Formats: sequence, C-alpha cells, structure tokens
Amino acid sequence: MKPDITDRIFKITDHVAFSKYALEIFRLQYAGNEIYGEFIKSLRLDPASIKSALQIPFLPVEFFKNHRVVTGNLPYVTVFESSGTSGSESGKHYIVDTGIYEKSFLNAFRLFYGDPASWMIAALLPSYTERNNSSLVCMMDNLIKRSSYSGSGFYRDDFVSLISAIEKARSLEQKVLLIGVSFALLDLAEKYSPDFHDIIVMETGGMKGRRKEITRMELHSVLKQAFNAKAIHSEYGMTELLSQAYSKGEGIFNCPPWMKILIRDPQDPMTIINEPEITGGINIIDLANIHSCSFISTGDLGKLHQDGSFEVLGRIDNSDIRGCNLLIE
Repeated sequence: MKPDITDRIFKITDHVAFSKYALEIFRLQYAGNEIYGEFIKSLRLDPASIKSALQIPFLPVEFFKNHRVVTGNLPYVTVFESSGTSGSESGKHYIVDTGIYEKSFLNAFRLFYGDPASWMIAALLPSYTERNNSSLVCMMDNLIKRSSYSGSGFYRDDFVSLISAIEKARSLEQKVLLIGVSFALLDLAEKYSPDFHDIIVMETGGMKGRRKEITRMELHSVLKQAFNAKAIHSEYGMTELLSQAYSKGEGIFNCPPWMKILIRDPQDPMTIINEPEITGGINIIDLANIHSCSFISTGDLGKLHQDGSFEVLGRIDNSDIRGCNLLIE
C-alpha cells in the first residue's frame, strides 16, 4: 500500500483524478484483499480488462457479515459493527487505521458544514451510545470534542436537558446542529414538539425495531411540522464505509469528492446504468476505504440526478432491512 495514497485521495478535485485513483485502488485491492480477489475470480473477469471505474466489480455488502474484508497484512485496531435489527446478522468492518476514518469524516463535515468548532453539536443517539463499536458514535464523539461550545455532547434520550441546552445556545446566537436517529427524533417531536426553526436538525435513519418503518419523506414531513423547520438534513453512511454523504433537505444527497454513487440495473447487478433519473440498486465507491473494500454493492434503492446528487428511495425487495435505512417510498 503506497504510504501517500490517502493524502492524494483527500485532494481529489475532479472526475479524472477520481477515476485514476479508483483504478489504482482496485488493483491494490484485487491483489491484496483475499475476499475481494476471490469474488472477482468467481466472476471470471480479467482484472487487466478493467479500464474505467464503471467496469469495476462491486462486492455485495453482505460479505461483511460473514467475512473479514481486509486489504493487506496490517493488523486491525478496532471493529465497527452495524446495529442491525432483531434476528438479522450484523456487518463487521475491520479497521486498520482509524486516522483515515477521522480524515474522511472531518473533511466531509468541513466541506458541507464548516469547522465543527463553530457549532454546538448535540447528538441524540440512544441505544447507539451504549455500544462500543458504532462508527456513528465514533464520528460524533470526535466532532463533539472539536466543538468549542461547552454544551455540545451526547444527550441519549434526555429531552428536557437537550431542549434547555439548545435554548441557551440560541440565546447566545450559537449555531446549533442536532443530529439524531429517526426514532429518537420522532419521540422528541411527539413528546415536546420544540420550536427548532433556526437550528439544523439532521437525521441519520434508524428505527432499530423501535417503530414502524416509514419513508424518509414521511419522516421529514412529521419532523418539519413538529419542529417548525424549513428542512430536515440527512446523513447517509453505513458501517462498511469510511465516508458519508449529506443532504441539506428534500432527501437530495451529495458526496465528498472521494466518494461516488453509481446505480446498477436491479435485474443485472453487473450492469451500471449510465443515464440519470433511472431507479436501481446503489453501488458506492469509497476511496477512503483503502484497507478494506472501496467498491460496495448495497441493498439500497436509489437514483442519480444529472448534477451527481442522488436520492435513497428505500430497500430492494428481499434485502434485509438494515438498522440505518428507511423503507421504499
């Protein structure tokens, strides 16, 4: 593994550079990732024939449930585990270098929201904070520690303290970001319906069997009305990735430059749909995931727009409902 490859990844500015590094990482992972290499061989593909990012095979995300998907021989330092739902097996992401994850989420946050030091960051992640292996909690803990506002922190399900802390921050004209899992935000909306018209409310998905699954559109409609908010922001990520996409409203997501969404034909998983506005399965290229697999085929259904933004429309039929996703609209 080239020692400077992560520095180059986070300096990508155009599609040409992205494609160049995607092909470079593909070759590294084919040669150095036993699981990914065997998967490609099972497809009877010649790696030398792969000349563009659109031709790269995508590893089904389900492989993370039963295999250690690691590139290279470096020891892993921690394991992120998906929340899953009752009766479903969790995905496990073996992390070789937590510093790469930190670079990825910090650079992405700064790109979309600026310096975390300038925000009051309140996290509403009950049940997630009780786990020691949540990538979301790891990210939020780091961002909260970088906040210069003393009221930033994890509020679990302490709604009274949360509302009081946000009101104090607003009185000081402090920017506020409230990020929470869907079921916790819905609980807050139903029990207190606080006026959050001048703060950013961000959902990360996640009913975890606590409530009936609803569409993102329905969720945002309820939250906007309860919080008197013009828009609900969203974060799209998963345990098996090291990067996140963000939406500032209407469920329209954008990726950081080192992450890309492709849409595959739901009837032919090896075929990428090159036309915008066509619904299909979501494939993700996450170049930050260099020590694992950067090319993942998810169970999510979505579509790309002409400008490269995308929507997550739900789950593909017969795919497990993951703890971090909403159902089809």
